[in-house]
Amino acid sequence: MMQREMNRVFDTFNRTWGLGTFPEVTGSFMPRLDVTEDEKAFTITAELPGMSEKEIELSLSADTLTIRGEKKEEAKEEQGKNYYYSERSYGTFMRTIPLPSQIETDKVSASFKKGVLTVTLPKTASAVETAKKITVKTG
Repeated sequence: MMQREMNRVFDTFNRTWGLGTFPEVTGSFMPRLDVTEDEKAFTITAELPGMSEKEIELSLSADTLTIRGEKKEEAKEEQGKNYYYSERSYGTFMRTIPLPSQIETDKVSASFKKGVLTVTLPKTASAVETAKKITVKTG
C-alpha cells in the first residue's frame, strides 16, 4: 500500500513536471516501454520476451493503464554447471502508465506477438477535434 502511494506521488510529480513515470517494481524483471501518440490514438508497446499472453494482465482505470505479469524461470536441473555471470531476469512486475482522460475506454485493444505487447488507446472525438497545431514564428 505504501509503494502504491509513493508511486502515486511520483506520478503526480512527473505529470506536473513532464518527466517519465517511475515504474512500480515488485520483482527483478522490468519490461521496457514505448509510449507514442498520433492524432487518433495513444499506443503503448512493451517488450516481454519469454512470456506468453497468459502471464500478462492489463487493467484500465479512468486515467491509468496498468500492465502486470510474471516472467517465470524455466524449471531445469543443471548439475556441474557454474555461473560466472547472468543477466537474465525473472520475477513479477507492474508498470503503471498515466493517461489523459480523453480515451475511448470501450475501444481499447491489445495484441501480443513475438514477445511484444501492443496496447492501442483511441482518443475520444472531442480530444481529436480539440488538438490544434501552433505555428512557431522567428523573430
